[in-house]
Amino acid sequence: MTSDSAIRALTPPPSDAEAEAWRKVLADALAADLPQLSAPTRVEVAGRLRVPPARGRAALWAAEDGVAGLLLFTDEENRHTAFLDVLTVRPRARRQGLGTALWQQVREELLARGRTSVTAQIDLGGPGQAFAESLGFTSVLSMAWYVQDVPQAQRSLPVREAAAPPGYELVCWPGPVPDAWAAAAARAHCAMDDAPTGDADVQVPAWTPDRLHAAQQLILDRGGALTTVAAVTPEGEVAAYTELVLPDPDGPRALQYDTVVVPGHRGLGLGRTVKLRMLAEAADRHPALRAVATTVADENAPMRAVNEALGYRRERGTALFQLTL
Repeated sequence: MTSDSAIRALTPPPSDAEAEAWRKVLADALAADLPQLSAPTRVEVAGRLRVPPARGRAALWAAEDGVAGLLLFTDEENRHTAFLDVLTVRPRARRQGLGTALWQQVREELLARGRTSVTAQIDLGGPGQAFAESLGFTSVLSMAWYVQDVPQAQRSLPVREAAAPPGYELVCWPGPVPDAWAAAAARAHCAMDDAPTGDADVQVPAWTPDRLHAAQQLILDRGGALTTVAAVTPEGEVAAYTELVLPDPDGPRALQYDTVVVPGHRGLGLGRTVKLRMLAEAADRHPALRAVATTVADENAPMRAVNEALGYRRERGTALFQLTL
């Protein structure tokens, strides 16, 4: 049987050996649960463990066959809640009490910090969902992972010919938004307020230029790469944008972060346009890139339609699960 004594809290920053042990646990679990996905790289895992999050404080626990990571929000809107970033056990050690022991460490931390709820994103139909539901977690927002085959899309879509409609210009910047566009980009990020969030007990903080810079700089500090494509107006407004993140710049899979069209500029095809241009930028900047993955809420029909037109396929269901403590 597994005991609590086998679990140790990791004091940031973890050593090379601790980071590699963490990565191997994730890789073994992923190979069993989602064999179609590539294992996380050393760059990706070490970056997430060693560089503190921009919106809070991380708490980490590890055992020989399991890991858990918790994000305790520190912004005023969310000091009551937290996000369970990972709780994973190697297949060989499952059903022996290790997952429950890790959860007890997480739960004690949540209560000690005065948190009244915790949220996690969990793939549907797998061991994670069954375990979470056994603890009392319930689904508050249904979503799915969608994946685009980058080489196929670059062959079949007019990525090089993507042009903004009259009255708009496409601009691209690698890394954090330039200072000249920071205020306009922050305002555009606030347009995410109308994105579906279900019953999740997490408030989206108001975006400011400083908060936007901090969130984007975090990606680079963790060893990743970020590219933004925006449609802008002559008056200096960011009317639409999309963000592409590679947790490892040399990895084969990227994450599509936000794709947003600001109210007042919708219905003109700007969402499709910025995503098309991003495909061209990705080909130039990351020739090893093979797939782009993104999550979309089931109720977000407009974005699902855009993605389908660009060749995204549904990969697997996922959801935000929440527990009230």
